[in-house]
Amino acid sequence: MLTQRSRYALRAMIFLGGAPVGGPPIPMTRIAAEANVPRKFLELILADLRESGLLHSHRGKMGGYRLSRPSHLISLGEIIRIIEGPLALVPCVSRTAYRPCLDCKSEADCAIRFAMMRVRDETARILDGTSLADANAEDLVAA
Repeated sequence: MLTQRSRYALRAMIFLGGAPVGGPPIPMTRIAAEANVPRKFLELILADLRESGLLHSHRGKMGGYRLSRPSHLISLGEIIRIIEGPLALVPCVSRTAYRPCLDCKSEADCAIRFAMMRVRDETARILDGTSLADANAEDLVAA
């Protein structure tokens, strides 16, 4: 399951993805209100997203945040990986944080591992194939 932190990050980024291209930076207070995210959590989340290169921040009275790339070039999978880490449910199928399971007799014969690989692949396919622009599209169909 996604953590609350990931849901907050997705809400904030989807909101920012719906902002007019080339518009002014959006203040954190507005993002918090529109995305229904507590400001104290949002500050930390936006800092992580900024450090990863997904956001630009602007200081000052007219400051705020804006996407660093067009919304169609930022996927939900990318956001979740920044906030949560790997999408894999078990470490033996992770592409970026692989670790063998300590209680597994044989990875080559493990039915759980094979199932979790399919889950990882399908989850990644859907999340990486869904951009912020897609999430903001009015005709987005719930899976």
